[in-house]
Amino acid sequence: MSETTSVKQQSTAAFYGQAVASFGLAMGAVALGIYFLDADGWVRGFLAIGVLYLVTSAFTLAKVIRDRQEAGQIISRVDQARLEKILAEHDPFQQR
Repeated sequence: MSETTSVKQQSTAAFYGQAVASFGLAMGAVALGIYFLDADGWVRGFLAIGVLYLVTSAFTLAKVIRDRQEAGQIISRVDQARLEKILAEHDPFQQR
């Protein structure tokens, strides 16, 4: 077995709550800003669609980055297991 075990990092409930509240507050502020903007309806609509597109793109980017990082960790674990197997089977005193 490996002597180095990876610790699963997990966010605290307070950090999660702060992130959700911050996101909600930011979206609410932008929505109010667009609603009270002194501009035509089509300008406000364009800005609202732009903000929604930006938010969905940010979520997608965060997911892609997380998935790539998790895939790298899995590959690393497989390589570590292979190395440990080779080292466990190796006998330096065995005659060939």
